[in-house]
Amino acid sequence: MSAKHFVSSKKSFAALVIMLSTVFSTWVLADVVPSSEASVLKNRFRIDHMVDSLTLFIQREYGSAPVVIVLPDGSKWYASRHPKEVQWVDGLSGDIVTIHKPMPGPWQLIGRVVEGSKIQKFSKLGIKVDALPQPLFQGERLKVTAQLLGDEQRLRMPGLDYLVEWTARFISEHLPSDENFAAGSLVVGSYKDHGEGLDERPDDGIFTGEINLNQPWGHYTFQVEVRNNVFSREKQFKFMLSPIPIEIDVLEPEDPLEGRWKLYVRVDETEVQLSETHLDFELVGPAGLQLPISLSGLVASQSEIILPEVSDFGSYRIKGMAATTTLGGREIVLALPERFFNLIEPPKPPPTKEELAARAAKQAAIEETKAKDEAIFWIITVNVTILVLGTLGLLIWRKRRNLQEALAVTQKRLDEEKGKEKEPDLGSTLDEIDLTMPEDPAEEGKG
Repeated sequence: MSAKHFVSSKKSFAALVIMLSTVFSTWVLADVVPSSEASVLKNRFRIDHMVDSLTLFIQREYGSAPVVIVLPDGSKWYASRHPKEVQWVDGLSGDIVTIHKPMPGPWQLIGRVVEGSKIQKFSKLGIKVDALPQPLFQGERLKVTAQLLGDEQRLRMPGLDYLVEWTARFISEHLPSDENFAAGSLVVGSYKDHGEGLDERPDDGIFTGEINLNQPWGHYTFQVEVRNNVFSREKQFKFMLSPIPIEIDVLEPEDPLEGRWKLYVRVDETEVQLSETHLDFELVGPAGLQLPISLSGLVASQSEIILPEVSDFGSYRIKGMAATTTLGGREIVLALPERFFNLIEPPKPPPTKEELAARAAKQAAIEETKAKDEAIFWIITVNVTILVLGTLGLLIWRKRRNLQEALAVTQKRLDEEKGKEKEPDLGSTLDEIDLTMPEDPAEEGKG
C-alpha cells in the first residue's frame, strides 16, 4: 500500500470514528449537530465493529406506529419483540432504542420516519440541570431549566417531551432546627418542553421546571431525575430554602362595625431591599367584592395599610404578591400567603321585662285566636257533616219507600192477573150438569 493510500485510509478511519461517537437522532439544531452530517438515505445507516453501545433517537410522523429495525443479517426487531439486552421506548412522535454490542454492518429503519431526518450517534447520555439560586425563599416564583445531553451536546427532537419524564424532589436534611425536620422527600415539580407556562419555546431541547416552593423552610437536597424504560439520569444539589422575607397579617379594629380593618406588613431588610419592594393585593369579599390594593415606595420595614371600608357581613380574603430585589441584586416575585377575616353581625341585646310581657300577651292573643278558629272550624265541620249525612239518609229512605210501594203495586197486579187465569167457566159447566132430581124408589113403588 502506498503512503498516499495509507494516509487516505487513515483519514477515512478517523472520519468514521468521529461519526460513531454520536447518538442517532432524526432531527437536530445546527448548533447541536455538525452541518457536515449526511441525511439518512432511505433510513439506512452503518454501525462499525468498534461500537459497544449506542442509543437511537428516531423521530416519526406524529401518531404513526413504531419503526421496524432490520439488522445486517436480515432479522427484524419490533417494539413488542426484541432481545432482552435491547431497551425500547415508543411514543406518539418517536422511538428511543438502546442497543448493547450491536451487530456491525448496514442497518435499516422501516416506518414513517420524518423525511429529511439526519443520523446522529451518541455513546453517552447525560443531563444538565440549573442549580437553585441562593438565597431561595418560600413562595418564590422560580424558573429553572434542564437539558438532555448526548456526548456533552444538547439533544433536541420534536416530541421528545412525550418520551422522557422529569421529576424534581426536595429531600430534607432532617436538621432539628429547621421547619422541614420531618418533611422527608417531597415531589415539587417537573420539567417540560411544551412551550407553555414558563417554557419559552416547544421542542427546543430546553426543559423548563415549574417548582412549587410552598414548602417548609430548611436545608434540602434538590434531586432532578429524567427517566424512561431505556435510561435514567439524576442530578443532586444541596440548598437552603429560606423563610419568606415579607410577612402580612390582618389587624382587627376595636369596633369592627365602625372602625377600619388594617393590613400589617413586615419586610426583612436583611434579605431584600426595602426601596425595591412593591406589593399588590386584592380584597375579595361577599357579593362578588373585588378591590385592588397596591403599595410602593416603602419607607419602613413595618407598615400598616388601611383596607377599604367593608360593611357587608361575611368572610373576606386578602391575596397578593410582592416584587422585590434581594440584597445580592436578584429580582424575585413572591406569592404572599393569603389572609382572612370575618365581619360578624353583632348579637341583639336581651329583651326587657316590658318587651317580654308584650311578647307573652301577643303570643297569648295569637293562641286564643287560634283556639277560637279551631273551635269554629270543628263546629262548622260537625254541623255540615250531620246535615250531609241526614240529607243522604232521607234520600235513601225515600228511595227505599218508593221502591217498596212500586214493588207492592206490581205484586198486586201480578196476583190479580194470576187470579183471573185460575177462575173456571161456570156457564158451560152448569149447562152440562143434570139438574133433575132422581126419583125416590119408595115413591116409585107407590105408584
